[in-house]
Amino acid sequence: MCARKLGRVTSHRMAMLKNLVKSLITYGKIKTTYFKAKELEFFIGKYFSLAKRDEVPTLSTKRRMFAFLGEDLTQKVLTDLRPKFASRNGGFTRVVKLGPRRGDAAEMAVIELVV
Repeated sequence: MCARKLGRVTSHRMAMLKNLVKSLITYGKIKTTYFKAKELEFFIGKYFSLAKRDEVPTLSTKRRMFAFLGEDLTQKVLTDLRPKFASRNGGFTRVVKLGPRRGDAAEMAVIELVV
């Protein structure tokens, strides 16, 4: 599922990406490392595409999103964000590089929802 391992075991990586997805949906914009942001783009695209696939979200769609996002964020995606990105075929996020982080020189980026 993940192309990048990000220096973590699978369970830690999936938990980290799940938390990043939740933060991005909650706040609309987060600052993280560039490679985490690029991996996060894949997950956001997957769940936003799932949400907009049908005119009325099916029970299986709601359950799949609920299993990953939780009840409150699933409702936010389906009711608030879904109408905003219904006309988009992709490109739900924007990643902007910020430069190296002081201390370990990791490439930093801001990822934000385009909707």
